[in-house]
Amino acid sequence: MQIANNTAVSIHYTLTNDAGEELDSTVGGEPMVYLHGSGNIISGLEKALHHKNVGDKLNVRVEAADAYGEFSDDMIQVVSREMFDGIDKVEVGMQFHAAVNSGSGIITVIKIDGDEITVDGNHPMAGQSLNFDVEIVGVRLATKEELSHGHIHGAGCHH
Repeated sequence: MQIANNTAVSIHYTLTNDAGEELDSTVGGEPMVYLHGSGNIISGLEKALHHKNVGDKLNVRVEAADAYGEFSDDMIQVVSREMFDGIDKVEVGMQFHAAVNSGSGIITVIKIDGDEITVDGNHPMAGQSLNFDVEIVGVRLATKEELSHGHIHGAGCHH
């Protein structure tokens, strides 16, 4: 079966940055399973996998715009410590769910200067091109329930 919209796709992948550093991998573990055509994975990788078949292996370079977007200085802002009410100790590197320019997202504390805390709403991989070494290990029709929920259920899913 060929990968098309509304199929459950299982892949093994190794993700590296342009420096060749491994950022993530499913090799040696469970494959990642996603619902094709539902935006469950970055758009550049999804486009590259469309119409591929079980057993296909490919190397895919995804530019930042089709991955986690370009880095935006507008996503960095200084907020008052009062914004972290109820949190005893705020430290650089801590991450929080918050409202960001594009909706709900994760912000990372990148600097603390007294009562001023600088946060970054960019995805940690924003501005980076990503390189995927992919093997397609399974394709099946998604169930009605999976389609209604917008993600895959069962072993190997990440919902």
